[in-house]
Amino acid sequence: MSTPSLLILPGDGIGPEVMAEVVRIIDWYGDKRGLKFDVTTDLVGGAAYDVHGVPLADETMAKAQEVDAVLLGAVGGPKYDVLDFSVKPERGLLRLRKEMDLFANLRPAQCFDALADFSSLKKDVVAGLDIMIVRELTSGIYFGEPRGIITEGNERVGINTQRYTESEIRRVAIAAFELAMKRNKKLTSMEKANVMESGILWRDVVNEVAADYPEVEVGHMYADNGAMQLVRAPKQFDVIVTDNLFGDILSDCAAMLTGSLGMLPSASLGAPMENGRPKAMYEPVHGSAPDIAGQGKANPIACILSFAMALRYSFNEGEEATRLEKAIEKVLADGVRTGDLLAGEGVTPVSTSGMGDAILAALDASL
Repeated sequence: MSTPSLLILPGDGIGPEVMAEVVRIIDWYGDKRGLKFDVTTDLVGGAAYDVHGVPLADETMAKAQEVDAVLLGAVGGPKYDVLDFSVKPERGLLRLRKEMDLFANLRPAQCFDALADFSSLKKDVVAGLDIMIVRELTSGIYFGEPRGIITEGNERVGINTQRYTESEIRRVAIAAFELAMKRNKKLTSMEKANVMESGILWRDVVNEVAADYPEVEVGHMYADNGAMQLVRAPKQFDVIVTDNLFGDILSDCAAMLTGSLGMLPSASLGAPMENGRPKAMYEPVHGSAPDIAGQGKANPIACILSFAMALRYSFNEGEEATRLEKAIEKVLADGVRTGDLLAGEGVTPVSTSGMGDAILAALDASL
């Protein structure tokens, strides 16, 4: 069997720092667990623009299409704000999503017990939280036509079109139901079927897909009520599936339930390749944080957890993903903290690499 392949794109700002700790984890799995990866590293975002004049070179895009998974750090920074929209660092990320046809964005919101006090909600509301939001990523109002800014009479008008086909809804719904089957067999679909025809179609198609998953408990909720319920009683949810716009909003809302963006990974999945693995890109939710770049202050956990998601969803190594997640949980329970998590008593402040050291030690202890 061929060695699984991984393209690493560290990106900008703190991206290279947090990715360096992921590489150490990858090396540990090769040395201690015999789990080898064919790793290639390349440029994306501002780093790519500095070298190639574009945020993603064609050669890098070709590599991304060939590997089993892409692991991305973060892109962007103030030095690139003056660039034309077409070559801003974020366009590299969007090109990867578009050309790899990554239609299902997986955003877990998990609250580690040791960090429950960091949430803006009461501890008993968020302690033990573990939900997964599945956001449709390639269609909807962000891509629908017509769009633009036009002039009507004496004023400008901004136009965006919410558009979904049955097949676009169906494939993301199937991805969500498959996840629900591997979790607690409970799925909530969120839309605005009360005021939007696209929401009516969304609900209809989800119900059609549900017929193929009789074991899954299915519920429907208007997205505005879903936002309210996420901050009222988030543990009522397990898997949430929703469209591009609502998913963007709801996943960020859910992210803050956990207390820190520095803790949150994500995955973007596409159709299966010839080897049966889905095309996939994994990345932390946080941005490039240029204000702390190069200072050893960044929390690498979100990027490391993104690799754990790759182990689970791209490489069928669920047990090893759990091993890594439990190692992180142990480190946090022991009070080891980067700067974003220093509040409270009995904590040990560490640098970015210090957090990597602690996680590696916990992995060693798991053997």
